[in-house]
Amino acid sequence: MERRMFGIVLSLVALAASSSSAQGPRPASPDGVSAAQVGGKYVRGNEAPVYQGGKWIEILYGRPLKRGRDLWGAGQDYGKMLNDTAPVWRAGANVSTRLKTEAPLAIGGKVIPPGEYTLFIDLKPNAWTFIVSRWAASPRFPGTKDALFGAFDYTPDKDVVRTAMKLETLSSSVEQLTWNFADISDTGGRLVLMWDKVMASVPFTLGK
Repeated sequence: MERRMFGIVLSLVALAASSSSAQGPRPASPDGVSAAQVGGKYVRGNEAPVYQGGKWIEILYGRPLKRGRDLWGAGQDYGKMLNDTAPVWRAGANVSTRLKTEAPLAIGGKVIPPGEYTLFIDLKPNAWTFIVSRWAASPRFPGTKDALFGAFDYTPDKDVVRTAMKLETLSSSVEQLTWNFADISDTGGRLVLMWDKVMASVPFTLGK
């Protein structure tokens, strides 16, 4: 009986190891998405209130981890590691960071019509510039003449918005890069990026 039980245990261990191996290693920078729904309202439902009429805003991005690195650099080297030879930062990892919006958004004094855009950040010490671009995102490297992978080969001719970001220092270090939405109201909110001890944000309002 003991020998049989030992054999069953070994079989289960082997099966678990095989299943883990089949799943493959975890990606170094997993895909992420942050979302908000704006402009709607809750109405009375049969069992519970139902949110109706809202428009979705989403940010899709790769989520790198700090892993003990000096992310930002200093002096002339500020931002160089994250840019990885590109002229600006992809504000994430792997595929270009994308903004999808069903609502028109006013950012930096300009109205962005509903659609899909790519997001970049021009990193300078104590001065980050938020960029919304019409460049398409390529799902693989290298990109093409019509679509970028990350920020490689980025040029500013497709920029829709360039505006300063508000930089704040967090009391704790955030390990995994995180995009999110803050202070959402009927009229707008903020797009927020957090990584390490930096929080960078840009306000938006709902356009018409």
